[in-house]
Amino acid sequence: MNERRTDLKQQLLARALKQGKPRAAAPSTTEEMPAGMGPRGAIPERFTRFDAHPGYQQIAMMRQGAAQLGLTDPFFKVHDGNAGATSVIDGRQCLNFASYNYLGFSGDPRVNRAARDAVERYGTSVSASRVVSGERPIHGELERALAAAYGVEDAVAFVSGHATNVSTLGYLMGPKDLVLHDEYIHNSSLVGAQLSGSRRISFPHNDASALDALLTRHRGQFERVLIVIEGLYSMDGDVPDLPRFVELKRRHQAWLMVDEAHSFGVLGDHGLGLSEHFAVPTGDVDIWMGTLSKSLAGCGGYIAGCRELVETLRYLAPGFLYSVGLPVQVAAPSLKALELMDEEPERVQKLHAISRYFLEQARHMGLDTGHSIGAAVVPVIVGSSPLAARLSHDLFQRGINVQPILHPAVPEKSARLRFFLSCEHSEKQVDGTLEALRFAMAESAASPTN
Repeated sequence: MNERRTDLKQQLLARALKQGKPRAAAPSTTEEMPAGMGPRGAIPERFTRFDAHPGYQQIAMMRQGAAQLGLTDPFFKVHDGNAGATSVIDGRQCLNFASYNYLGFSGDPRVNRAARDAVERYGTSVSASRVVSGERPIHGELERALAAAYGVEDAVAFVSGHATNVSTLGYLMGPKDLVLHDEYIHNSSLVGAQLSGSRRISFPHNDASALDALLTRHRGQFERVLIVIEGLYSMDGDVPDLPRFVELKRRHQAWLMVDEAHSFGVLGDHGLGLSEHFAVPTGDVDIWMGTLSKSLAGCGGYIAGCRELVETLRYLAPGFLYSVGLPVQVAAPSLKALELMDEEPERVQKLHAISRYFLEQARHMGLDTGHSIGAAVVPVIVGSSPLAARLSHDLFQRGINVQPILHPAVPEKSARLRFFLSCEHSEKQVDGTLEALRFAMAESAASPTN
């Protein structure tokens, strides 16, 4: 498909060069100039300054508002060591609910040793795209282990999780295709769909009936149709009804892609993800995507599925073909984490238990936890961005690190604190955290500024 696009572009370019085009006449008056242009084409200074860019202006406004409320910037906190259930931030040990180290493998001595051994053998960089001269044995070992974990034919590991979705959707889909995605889908899938040139339509969160209606209306108008959902939604901690989505993709002859960035290592008795959670055969899903940076203690992303899918991406997806291969000290920890996940399923059981405990205790206190199922991700919805920022600030002063999620990342009425649980958290730590949150909320409600 891309070859046809390239040929068409070259033909159009050649035709344009051959025929030529008359140069557009310069505007004769200020009124005829493009918006923002001054007389004789003068460019207003605001279009040449980064501090006048709308993005920077938004950041400046947020910082100003935080300063007026007496709050510190909740972002880019510097962790002085490994971030697990606890972490050292600014020289102070804190309870940590802001990291994705769900199974505690980041910092595990055995995982660290795997990274050191790989570096000693292969160096710190593979120094090239894997297609040309960046391939190392550990890449194939990791991909075979990922494929085995999913029970599929093959897998391919990308150097970036975000780029995995961007490059996979961007390459597989095209202008004659349709991408249907959950309205809460991750930015990486949105960017990939936009890059592909496909028609893109969102459906209401986890609403399979709405998706069915869209497929009924639109499927016949497109060549390929891809449905994209997540295994565990990181803003809400809820899951899609996988059997229902599988039924829809079959009936409407579409592909189904599941982003397991937060669900692999978390869902299912052995942490094998959404398919294990619902006891659905992995082959019922066309494209499994996941990341190495969360439960697997590394960095990067992967696609798992049939051999033809993986071979296509391995040879042709730009984010793989034109990118350096995974550094071995990143691949090796993920490979070791996969091995330990299989050997130590009690880590997943502990994660499930502490997550459910947090959810149950929070609900008992009357906190709004939305639709979370109590699996690693539990939001506490407070309904106001200033309040979420204030609570995050107050908890940090009490030695508890939890991030606020503010508008426009979520609707203002859905502003929240987002708690990420680890198998290493204890019930005592959860109890202390929720009690501190209760106290902070009571203080905020009594404050005359609220």
